[in-house]
Amino acid sequence: MAKKEYIRQFVAYKDYFKDFKKTLPLRALKKMYQIFLYIMTLEVIPSNYLKSIKNVAGLYEIRIEDEGNIYRVFCCFDEGNLVILFSGFQKKTQKTPQGEIEKAKRIMNEYFEEKKG
Repeated sequence: MAKKEYIRQFVAYKDYFKDFKKTLPLRALKKMYQIFLYIMTLEVIPSNYLKSIKNVAGLYEIRIEDEGNIYRVFCCFDEGNLVILFSGFQKKTQKTPQGEIEKAKRIMNEYFEEKKG
């Protein structure tokens, strides 16, 4: 079987993502890694896996659904093919909570500020 060619790679910024990952049930974790694989290998990523956040330039959410539970992981792109993972949460309502978006925006700004030095 041919080895998949990775178009993108993931980097977790600080411990935000790691802390979220610890809260996930095993099935959801497996599903999440499957979606990460799609994002790393597919040229065009379907919006049911990755969607931009309205009104926040550069911020995206990775969408995971498992047994009726909905999880989101915020991220952004850097250097074209690098996906930086930020915070995640379990979604309980139709709309993504504004507080979660604000937190992700803060983390994204922190990441780029730190990168600038």
